[in-house]
Amino acid sequence: MKNYFLLFLILVSFYSFAQIDDKLELTFEEYLGYVKQFHPIAKQADLKLEEGQANLIKARGGFDPKLEVDYNRKDFKNKDYYNLFNATFKVPTWYGIDVKANFEENSGNFLNPQNNVPNNGLFTAGISASLGQGLFINQRMATLKKAKFFNIQTKAERDLMANNIVYQASLSYFNWLQAYNETEMFKRFLANAKTRYNGVRESVLAGDKAGIDSLEANININNRALALEQSKVKLIKKRLMVSNFLWLDNEVPLEINPNVKPVLLVNEEVDSVLKLDEALSFNVETHPKLRALDSKISGLNVDRRLKANKLLPKVDVQYNFITQDPDISNSFNTSNYKAGLNVAFPLFLRKERGDLRLAKLKIQDSKFERSNTALSLNNKVEALKRELESYVTQNNIIAQVVKDYETLLAAEERKFSFGESSVFLINYRESSLIDAQLKQIKLTNKFYETKAKLFNSLGTVLN
Repeated sequence: MKNYFLLFLILVSFYSFAQIDDKLELTFEEYLGYVKQFHPIAKQADLKLEEGQANLIKARGGFDPKLEVDYNRKDFKNKDYYNLFNATFKVPTWYGIDVKANFEENSGNFLNPQNNVPNNGLFTAGISASLGQGLFINQRMATLKKAKFFNIQTKAERDLMANNIVYQASLSYFNWLQAYNETEMFKRFLANAKTRYNGVRESVLAGDKAGIDSLEANININNRALALEQSKVKLIKKRLMVSNFLWLDNEVPLEINPNVKPVLLVNEEVDSVLKLDEALSFNVETHPKLRALDSKISGLNVDRRLKANKLLPKVDVQYNFITQDPDISNSFNTSNYKAGLNVAFPLFLRKERGDLRLAKLKIQDSKFERSNTALSLNNKVEALKRELESYVTQNNIIAQVVKDYETLLAAEERKFSFGESSVFLINYRESSLIDAQLKQIKLTNKFYETKAKLFNSLGTVLN
């Protein structure tokens, strides 16, 4: 309940509430927590698991016992032509063997002689088996095996979907943070420009400065105000992009309160939230993409075995013990039976050999795809690690550049106070500082974005 209340306060855009508290913050960890819990795509990813389970249940249905009842009757011109009743209970087994029991009761004036049975009916019990095709693998066995592999594959695909939505949400948060930092920066420089203008104006009125200095200071105010307005528009867009990932449990989209701000991040926090420590022990074989491909290849191998089995002759046999005594176990007699044999074999096997060849080609194609994917993932992760190391160096350099520009601006303002500089030079120094700080903010954002890319490449799933 506490979390729901906090989410409501952060997201609902009521003006009255904004006047009460202007210090609300949405941390990166809290934000991703809401995304994982409520975003429709995150829930859609969970449907993948249910899809895999549903397919597995469907495949297991091929081994469900079956009860069949067949009844036919014909009456014509007050004559009872025939009454045919046949009830069968069949139990499929893993290999190509079916166990079944049957009860048959027939009567009528025009009954086919082969349908004649004792008055109390006829009981049979026996088996049917495939001794060629279907003995070691058949369609129902293949379907169940493929469903198990598909279930593993859907889990991997679910992990990929969950990983990708967190990745996209992270990028949006980082962009929002960048826009917020830029807006705050322009607010500070606009305030500095106004303070400087007031000082210059007083000097002009006192006759210490030329009137042109006041005009130039005012132009600087307008430039800073224009930049601030542009950054505010950018901030609104980025905040709305972040809002795209925030929903309530009943699938109601939410919009972030304009007074809510992102929290400044530190490297350790991003690494902890995105579990980037796993990059140190990255094993490409456990990646969801490879797990999905492995399951796909395993399913194709089942298809290959089924196609290879089609090269064998079709030999179906059945044996059924017959008795009129319901207690079959006490009336078993090998002389009372019904048996059958069915043999079929294509002469050229062109269709079967073609199907087998196509199945092998699909497996080979998937193996090539897996090898390429494994190499690409390894290289991508290593490249992102090197890129992060470079951004650490770049951020250190730009931090020093910003510090030096701040020193230059402070020195120029001090010279200006002694009458040894001009507003033009101060504005020039300040513009250089603004450019440097913008680069610093953008580099920091690229640094965070690269961390998000590394998270995406690792295929990590946040629990």
